[in-house]
Amino acid sequence: MTSTEKTSTEARLREIMSKRILVLDGAMGTMIQRYGLTEEDYRGGPEGRFANFAPPASESERELFVKGNNELLSLTQPHIISAIHEEYLKAGADVIETNTFGATSIAQSDYHMSHLVYEMNVQSAKIAREICDKYSTPDHPRFVAGSIGPTPRTASISPDVSDPGARNVTFDQLVEAYLEQIRGLVEGGADLLLVETVFDTLNCKAALFAIDTFFEESGKKLPIMISGTVTDASGRILSGQTVTAFWYSIRHARPLTVGLNCALGAALMRPYVEEISRIADTHICIYPNAGLPNPMSETGFDELPEDTSAFLKEFAESGFINVVGGCCGTTPDHIRAIAKAVTPLPPRKVPTIPPAMRLSGLEPFTIDDSSLFVNVGERTNVTGSKAFARMILNEEYDNALAVARQQVENGAQIIDINMDEAMLDSVSAMHRFLNLIASEPEISRVPVMLDSSKWEVIEAGLKCLQGKSIVNSISLKNGEEEFIHHAKLCRRYGAAIIVMAFDEKGQADTYQRKIDICKRAYDLLVNQIGFPSEDIIFDPNIFAIATGIEEHNNYAVDFIEATRWIRDNLPNARISGGVSNVSFSLRGNNPAREAIHTVFLYHAISAGMTMGIVNAGMMGVYDEIPEALRERVEDAVLNRREDATERLIDVAGEFQSGAKKEGENLQWREDSVNKRLSYAFVHGVTDFIIEDTEEALQDTLKNGGKPIEVIEGPLMDGMNAVGDLFGQGKMFLPQVVKSARVMKQAVAHLIPYIEEEKRQSGSSQSNGKIVIATVKGDVHDIGKNIVAVVLQCNNFEVINLGVMVPCEEILAKAKEVNADAIGLSGLITPSLEEMMYVAGEMQRDEYFRSRNIPLFIGGATTSKTHTAVKIAPNYEGPVVHVTDASRTVTVIQALLSDSIREKYLKVLSDDYEHIRELHAQKKPQKLLSIEDARKNKAQLSFEGKDAPKRPTYLGQRFLKNIDLATLVDYIDWSPFFRVWDLSGSYPTILNDAVHGEMARKVFADGQKMLEKLIKGKWLTANATLALMPANSVNDDDIEIYTDESRSKVAFTYYGVRQQNEKPVVDGVARPNQCMSDFIAPKSSGIKDYIGMFGVTAGLGIEKHLEQFETELDDYDAIMLKALADRLVEALAEYLHELVRKDLWGYSSNETFTNEQLIKEQYRGIRPAPGYPSCPEHTVKDDLFRILRCEEIGMKLTESYAMLPTASITGFYFAHPDAHYFTIGKIGKDQVSDMAKRRNVSEEQLAKWLAPIL
Repeated sequence: MTSTEKTSTEARLREIMSKRILVLDGAMGTMIQRYGLTEEDYRGGPEGRFANFAPPASESERELFVKGNNELLSLTQPHIISAIHEEYLKAGADVIETNTFGATSIAQSDYHMSHLVYEMNVQSAKIAREICDKYSTPDHPRFVAGSIGPTPRTASISPDVSDPGARNVTFDQLVEAYLEQIRGLVEGGADLLLVETVFDTLNCKAALFAIDTFFEESGKKLPIMISGTVTDASGRILSGQTVTAFWYSIRHARPLTVGLNCALGAALMRPYVEEISRIADTHICIYPNAGLPNPMSETGFDELPEDTSAFLKEFAESGFINVVGGCCGTTPDHIRAIAKAVTPLPPRKVPTIPPAMRLSGLEPFTIDDSSLFVNVGERTNVTGSKAFARMILNEEYDNALAVARQQVENGAQIIDINMDEAMLDSVSAMHRFLNLIASEPEISRVPVMLDSSKWEVIEAGLKCLQGKSIVNSISLKNGEEEFIHHAKLCRRYGAAIIVMAFDEKGQADTYQRKIDICKRAYDLLVNQIGFPSEDIIFDPNIFAIATGIEEHNNYAVDFIEATRWIRDNLPNARISGGVSNVSFSLRGNNPAREAIHTVFLYHAISAGMTMGIVNAGMMGVYDEIPEALRERVEDAVLNRREDATERLIDVAGEFQSGAKKEGENLQWREDSVNKRLSYAFVHGVTDFIIEDTEEALQDTLKNGGKPIEVIEGPLMDGMNAVGDLFGQGKMFLPQVVKSARVMKQAVAHLIPYIEEEKRQSGSSQSNGKIVIATVKGDVHDIGKNIVAVVLQCNNFEVINLGVMVPCEEILAKAKEVNADAIGLSGLITPSLEEMMYVAGEMQRDEYFRSRNIPLFIGGATTSKTHTAVKIAPNYEGPVVHVTDASRTVTVIQALLSDSIREKYLKVLSDDYEHIRELHAQKKPQKLLSIEDARKNKAQLSFEGKDAPKRPTYLGQRFLKNIDLATLVDYIDWSPFFRVWDLSGSYPTILNDAVHGEMARKVFADGQKMLEKLIKGKWLTANATLALMPANSVNDDDIEIYTDESRSKVAFTYYGVRQQNEKPVVDGVARPNQCMSDFIAPKSSGIKDYIGMFGVTAGLGIEKHLEQFETELDDYDAIMLKALADRLVEALAEYLHELVRKDLWGYSSNETFTNEQLIKEQYRGIRPAPGYPSCPEHTVKDDLFRILRCEEIGMKLTESYAMLPTASITGFYFAHPDAHYFTIGKIGKDQVSDMAKRRNVSEEQLAKWLAPIL
């Protein structure tokens, strides 16, 4: 196809797509499977061409099986391939894909058939061409799309887990393989080239490079279609890019269509379809799988034709698509249904996207007129950093990666990488380093600037980067021919370019030379070769000022004015430069250099400078530069005085030795060391704690004291100040936790000095020694850890045993350390039983009984009444319920005080006895018999508008690696503040008269960490769900079936029914409810359904918690746990919405704000075991089994707590009247009845149901 024919074909396709939605065909592999072909069939029959084909003995000792090599069928069974094409054409397909998905030499090498690739592609295209011509008419033309698959090898992903820099294929090998395929497809008659199922963008870029190379070599041009594959719920392709980053990386190919196919079914694909439809200024092509894999289905996938077509119809109604078809699992019936569904609907209108520089790493990065100055990290440059050069020369790549990582963490939006060193193989070093970066998502999320004076080094880098990078740089230094050649290659690789103001005469060093060269280069790029103007960055050369040479004085002004001219005269072009050059004459005087950089950038950015290669550590704030220095720097930068250089040098020396003046912010540093320590504790300042602690130690030793006295004296004074302020309500919990970080670092510094002292004299004098633990079976510890911090701030020695601690370990440790008190924490209701057990064991043990060692109880499920009635009677020593961290200090101090202990215990004993008396005298709640309660069950309708809807998807499925950024909009922030003992609802708490200031501070800290954990991928969020047939039986139970035949029960959920006597309203008693009431009875014959889910957002948290522990940083540890809890709740909300709108689909049109979601204004509920409406936890065993929770990293303890702690599991009920309620107390007759139904002992069941008996 010549360029003219291409234009004609593309114009025809664009005209059709402006009027209607084009239909692509469906799965080839699914249809081939229906033929049930044998190994012999694949070889062409008993006498076929490949009947005896075998690889040379030297290449393989194994017997070769070619069954499954579908591309071979174009040579051995062409009539089958033709028949499949014909079925799709009859079904309404406008575009037919060739049978060449795996027809590359790389893919065919697995079958030792690489030599057949050209023939495969030619014949496959001819088969499709012939059948398309048969069905094509002037009014309904049909088109052949040459299918170009991804190959089984990836250029961005290492095949060796032990060597992330390894690759099993190169960019050049991919280009060669794709070129051969393209030549065959075009020779065979393809109208279009479809690069599809892209799971590695670098592979795709190699295919696009090959296509463009073929176009240039042959003079032929074909329209291009590109289709990526989002592999999981993270919204990223396998090599890590987001959908937007993927589009930015391949947009340079100017495809006819871009879109998504395969992997996810349409329901899960929808948000990514919407995303690419919004950002792409070309047509959108979507062809999803028929749902998710289902081995029990005939096609191997979930969806029937009406299911897939309904989803794609909704895409069309939403204005998302121009071309639509099917991938794996779809058949001609699917295509027929799709064509029928979308034919009446208008196609998507291609949006006009304003020009901007759109770069990408794993994530997109846009630079437009509204962008702030772009900071390009400069430390990964062997010419600019001796330390980095040493790392690369010594092949210390882990250290080099750390430098890159630090650049990104410090705010670099692009990282400049330069390997130009005389003693270095620069090509190999660039290749190796970029491959290693590709496996570091926290680095590779940002775009790369390839910096070299050698084209071969730049090109080596371009062959490693899947994102859209910047080439730094090309120039007219060697004339126009080389300049244009390099520019065309940059375009072919999909990169933006920096053009140096450098021509055949040399570097531009005056304003006029700068603008002349930039104008000449712009015209060549934009007007002669069609290079996108928005992808051009000019570097008009920044040279050193204040050198003492008169000719240099105007260098900064020339750059600034040239920048202004480029902005005003070269549309869409950007301006960059190496900022550190301007201050080179003052090297060694960092404060002065910093001031020059700051002033220079202030004026250059105002003139239009877009970005700069700059060390963020050598930047200041314009208004904070001392007036004396700023005036003289400005004189030099703007060349305002003839003596500007001399005057700058005169004053610069005054600043050379001093870092920035901290001014009044450090006035407290002038106080005595004791006051400085107290200030550090109260304000949570760690910057000087080591040097101040050391000074206090030396003072103590000079006065004949011991190291331990530093703790007993100044550190203790600081702790007491914090404790006093906290107790007075003048400090809040977040501040206390930060104070604890200061204290821990100070004590850690003293430990080596006091270990010997401690051995000789025993433990230091503290207020008391406390052993605390989360009880056996429970994994929740945020509250317990806060209590530990507050106690430590009040000079208690705390032994925190962690979570899931057995009774015997708690008591053994208490004896070992001679504890003064024991604290127990728990969140789930089974923990209450364990606390009763611990109290009983303390009573049995003479050690605790004789010493009257106090036991304090805390946790969300605990209460003063439960402690007094259920726990305290098991132990004759003091048992105290504490409500929060601040209350704990008061209680422990009272219990351990010689002067007030007895008085306190008397008050406590009287108080608890009174509670027990009130509880005993409390009029027993009247309970109905279980039979009467069932007679008064809720009577719900399951017909008409209340009829159950069959879920779109039945069965179990996983959503792994969900994008945490997606969950942010679903976060309910109110519980976040309760972690910090700040009472109030978000957002009103931020303006609360008492807590507002602290709430704003802790919220800001939370937002910073949330951003960091999302960008750094600290946590992994996974989900599992199952939608299954169900009916209620035996009034209270729900049978959940394995499939729609309802012949086999997967498990029975045994419900608990309210038994309390209900009030009568309008002559009718309110119903005694049970969760089973919301599911249609089996006896009704109505088919109903139930959902189940498991979610976790805590995977990966331990590594970071361990780091915080090493750094003695309780504040950030608690903050991270609190955020993980918020994210898993947000994930539960997000997944429930997905179920309601898509996967079950009973509320497909709902639209709620986050506030409305938090208030649960939607239809349906998602109760979790332990909720008041389903208080029994043992059903988690069945949930974990059906949901296969362990496959997403969740675990269940013997007491039914879940790991990671940021995990939730529960049910979905869809009935319009389903709602939450509280079971309340139940009678023994219900326990007896359930024990029989469950075939367990009443004693065991009573233990499980203890909280409601």
